[in-house]
Amino acid sequence: MKILVTGACGYKGSVLIPKLLQQGHEVDALDIQWFGNFLPDHDNLNVIQHDVRDTASINLQGIDAIIHLASVANDPCGDLDPKLTWEVSALATMQLADRAAREGIKHFIYASSGSVYGVKDEDEVTEDLSLEPISEYNKTKMVSERVLLSYSDRMTVQIVRPATVCGLSPRMRLDVAVNMLTMQALLNGVITVFGGKQARPNIHIDDITDLYLFLLDNPQNTGVYNAGFENITILDIAEQIGKGIDTEIIVTPSNEPPLISN
Repeated sequence: MKILVTGACGYKGSVLIPKLLQQGHEVDALDIQWFGNFLPDHDNLNVIQHDVRDTASINLQGIDAIIHLASVANDPCGDLDPKLTWEVSALATMQLADRAAREGIKHFIYASSGSVYGVKDEDEVTEDLSLEPISEYNKTKMVSERVLLSYSDRMTVQIVRPATVCGLSPRMRLDVAVNMLTMQALLNGVITVFGGKQARPNIHIDDITDLYLFLLDNPQNTGVYNAGFENITILDIAEQIGKGIDTEIIVTPSNEPPLISN
């Protein structure tokens, strides 16, 4: 197939696109490239430096499926400039979905977020629970989901709500707990944990990108899907990392200022 991937040069896209190419797909990789381009050279890869907000000029001719990863990533970044966040993460998504439906594209995979649920008391957060987003980032995800589902009578819509993605990527992120704590252990031999009781599910980057491949090959599976594992506390993560790397773990109250380990 010929596949358009938005946010293609980001953390997940940089792992996903080599897998798509390995399977024989032709890929248009669209990204504004704020953080560069780490994609490999390949005859079936067309890298397009482009602002996703300019949806009108995105070439959809011959596209069989869209994997829409582009957004302003994470809560703190989303709150820095709410207007930009809504333009990139919601408005552009809505406009791209409308164009896709109008131009007959049959398959749209959307990277939402598990954070759309907000804070829940339930032991298991399932797809039928209410959405109560609390930040600009996850509010834009919820709105985009609702818009995309309104097109489900005209194209296959698959929405993925991932847990926190972790693991190695050519375009690495060190603002997520597993990656950040691992880097502390590797560079300093010391992991500093503030509080440690904070818990959140995680998913490895190979698993989430394999899920996108699975959905691409199985358009009959429509709707919304959580993707992740059980909640793990920050302290548990640090201890698991410490088992594999000779690392000292320092636990401090979460209301204390950060301790810088050299």
